[in-house]
Amino acid sequence: MIRRIKACLNGGRTDPPVPVTPAQLADAATGAVAAGAEAVHLHPRGPDGHESLAAADVGAAVSAARRAGAPVGVSTGLWITGGDVAARQRLVRGWAELDDRPDFASVNVGEEGYAGLVDTLTGLGVAVEAGVWTPAEADRAGDVSRILVEIIGTPAGAAVSAADAVLDRLHRLDLRVPVLLHGEDAACWPLVAHAGRLGLPTRIGFEDTLTFPDGSPAPDNAALVRRALAVWTAGQVQ
Repeated sequence: MIRRIKACLNGGRTDPPVPVTPAQLADAATGAVAAGAEAVHLHPRGPDGHESLAAADVGAAVSAARRAGAPVGVSTGLWITGGDVAARQRLVRGWAELDDRPDFASVNVGEEGYAGLVDTLTGLGVAVEAGVWTPAEADRAGDVSRILVEIIGTPAGAAVSAADAVLDRLHRLDLRVPVLLHGEDAACWPLVAHAGRLGLPTRIGFEDTLTFPDGSPAPDNAALVRRALAVWTAGQVQ
């Protein structure tokens, strides 16, 4: 169970110091967990450096990051297969050949093929995090292990109200599923603080932001985890 912080190590970013290779992900995961992260989320890469759902690439990334001793999850974003739902299903079904499968995988509710992919992952024994971006998407999350309330493309000043709208809808649905709250870019730090005020876990890392609250560049994921834990504990951006 994630009680405070999950580290999101890379996302779709590629510029250093963002980790992309298995060796880099192993180092980043180890540092983030030592700094206080209770799980890590990553986007595996293929030999060409692009995001990948291929079993060999997922297995290599997960195996490397798992050396940190925390649960490891991956993205299944539909953009990884260029919007091809059938290709995504085929590649994820290929994870059956892996001895070292992800502990969990994030699936965006608003993407085509959501329900089918949830069934596939469940059949593989991979826990599902449902990415919910809007109140309307909350209605379609279904039976999952965790709901990610993700506020994306939202200015800092509107982040809390956008998050509260989704959280209110989830409360009305009474789903009784663990919820993790986070934002990306401008919405990141306000929602780390808001999650702390609400007692909800959050996430931090180079997928969500490259900078500290004052705009200065963060040297690595571990530094972001340490700062986020301070902000989460205080319930305010420092």
